[in-house]
Parts: sequence; structure tokens; C-alpha cells
Amino acid sequence: MSLLQEMFPLLIPIFVLDVILAVAAVRHILWHPHYRFGNRAMWLVLSLVVVMFGPIIYFVFGRGEEK
Repeated sequence: MSLLQEMFPLLIPIFVLDVILAVAAVRHILWHPHYRFGNRAMWLVLSLVVVMFGPIIYFVFGRGEEK
């Protein structure tokens, strides 16, 4: 238990950054219908289920051209 207490101050900023990325990814998915591949439902599920890496995967591979 003491290891968790020692790492807790490091985990809080990581959690906050993860939530910010997830919110940004969901907002972008809902407002922009252009994707390189896949569809809106696939990217929403991926971004919300794979919490830590889903938004990063979306911004790197799924985000389409802005119009």
C-alpha cells in the first residue's frame, strides 16, 4: 500500500491528462465527420473503451482532413 501512496502524486497528472485527451477526442469525433478510415461509432468506442491509448490512436491515425 505504501508504494501506491508514493506513486499517487505522479498518477494524478497522468489521469488528468488522459481525461483531457479523451474529452478532446470525443468532441472532435462528434463535430467532424471526416475520418481517414472507420466511422464515428468505431472511433467513439475506441476512444472511450481503450481509455489510455484510444484518444492518442484517434489523433494519430483516424483524424481526417479539416474542411
